[in-house]
Amino acid sequence: MAINKFGAKKTIVDNITFDSKSEAQYYQQLKWLQQAKQIKSFKLQPKFLLQEAFKKNGKTFRKIEYIADFEIHNLDGSIEVVDVKGVETEAFKIKRKLFEKLYPHNLSLITYEPAFGGWIELEELKKLKRKPRKKASGRKIGKPKT
Repeated sequence: MAINKFGAKKTIVDNITFDSKSEAQYYQQLKWLQQAKQIKSFKLQPKFLLQEAFKKNGKTFRKIEYIADFEIHNLDGSIEVVDVKGVETEAFKIKRKLFEKLYPHNLSLITYEPAFGGWIELEELKKLKRKPRKKASGRKIGKPKT
């Protein structure tokens, strides 16, 4: 299997090729949630048009699309768009802003982090990692007294 620049390894599940093992894991989670009737349905690789193609000064500019990993249809009728990533790229940040302006759906960027309980939003993970950690003991570490 090919490995991309972020170290993700393509993974095949149900004859579907996913860009990473995490994405394949989330797909399996969604299948389970659908079978357990906790979500209505989900789609793979939904496309969202962010900007139409246009011409300017004789030059043609291609359309800009955002292709998410999953679109989840919840039991209450709401729709959630999910991207499984380990890092937030600059391209994603721009596409997210355009998506947020144009579409009413919630867009979540999630990752799998066992140390924090499993699936977690990347923003939440950043906040948790920034929190100061408690010292193991009340002792100050420094030079030993002579």
